[in-house]
Amino acid sequence: MASSPFTVSQERKIVTELPGPKSKELHARRLKTVSRGAGTLADIYMDHGSGAILVDVDGNQIIDLGCGIGVTTIGHAHPAIAAAAAAQANKLTHTLFTVTPYENYLLVAEKLAEITPGDFEKRSILVNSGAEAVENAVKIARKYTGRRAIAALDHAFHGRTNLTMAMTYRPWPERAGMGPFPGEIYSVPTSYPFRDPQGMTGVEAAERTIDYINTHIGATELAALFVEPIQGDGGIVIPAEGFFETLSAFCTENGIVFVSDEIQAGIARSGAWYAIEHHNVVPDLVTSAKGIAGGFPLAAVTGRAEIMDAVQPGGIGGTFGGNPVSTAAALAVFDLIESENLIEEAKRVERAFFARIGDWAERFSVVGEVRGKGAMFGVELVHPGTRKPNPEALSAVITHATTNGVIVLDAGSWDSVLRFLPSVVISEALIDDAATVIEQALQALEP
Repeated sequence: MASSPFTVSQERKIVTELPGPKSKELHARRLKTVSRGAGTLADIYMDHGSGAILVDVDGNQIIDLGCGIGVTTIGHAHPAIAAAAAAQANKLTHTLFTVTPYENYLLVAEKLAEITPGDFEKRSILVNSGAEAVENAVKIARKYTGRRAIAALDHAFHGRTNLTMAMTYRPWPERAGMGPFPGEIYSVPTSYPFRDPQGMTGVEAAERTIDYINTHIGATELAALFVEPIQGDGGIVIPAEGFFETLSAFCTENGIVFVSDEIQAGIARSGAWYAIEHHNVVPDLVTSAKGIAGGFPLAAVTGRAEIMDAVQPGGIGGTFGGNPVSTAAALAVFDLIESENLIEEAKRVERAFFARIGDWAERFSVVGEVRGKGAMFGVELVHPGTRKPNPEALSAVITHATTNGVIVLDAGSWDSVLRFLPSVVISEALIDDAATVIEQALQALEP
């Protein structure tokens, strides 16, 4: 494994109950000041971190298999990121690129043109968050095509703004009571091998999607089709081979902008710069966020120059998009991914997880399937002997894991998928320790 300058020992150490007394004090304050809508998975308050370990305010060392939902891909508090951000903060923190520009923005755009799929001329716009990137991709696609309709796949998650919520599949808790949502947004069938009819191929699943588009939307009305090569919030759903290739060809034939939403899967997490690279597909537009800047707010839309340049000057942008400090952090992330060979590290993490938990579906009756790519894994929980989603089991496993010092995430349209998004610098020893803790919970659920 590539070396990483850890400032905390890479091991789980529990010195108090979880949550500990200081966390409980902070949580009492939280309840008086923070909206309950900003719910937390675990009421454990963090003080610092390094690599794949978080240290809470009570001194407990916790294995982080969540990375703030896929953000700290290169590990917590990497000194190179901190140094780059601090150096930039001492020079310039803000001007707004569309008022008085600066080089960092250009350097990030140049790097995105290099690492995103496709050898054609590209352009980028930098924004703050994944949802903002998706919204801008919608606007760009509509402007370029002159069409209004937007399609997203079933089980998709594209953000929490009003527009991106309309593109998000799961009704609870994100969408509940938040409407009305914008019109001309459609959810279309996807490829979900665990839940599709047995034996359905990726090509057949794509033909089902295309038939739905032709029947319910009309190909000539569709501005863009948004896909996640690996659906994160949807449950680490990885479509069958041939699905994206068939959809991409359909989009090309019908003048539809094919958008790969790589907010969660992009920037080395899947074992490639972008997860769509695992398929023989070159998207028209790509969205990036989360892992791009090591925890600093930054996102991007990158794509074909003729599509990106369809928008008139001033038509897209934002006050803080491509902030000097965030872009400095992103440049450091790009350098670390290359200098520390972190794409290969993501592949190592994939091998380690499959070696350690790949047999869970055979060992535990509540596990329907284990699936993953790179440092993205999902464990779908079911009622024994069926494929019926088991959200109660998920809740029990997460509670056991967090109270024993392992942060894991929930996922899936039925809240029944354990989601692991660890740092790519996590060790095999930490993977083994975390798996042992989770196995205790799975064993307790056996009938």
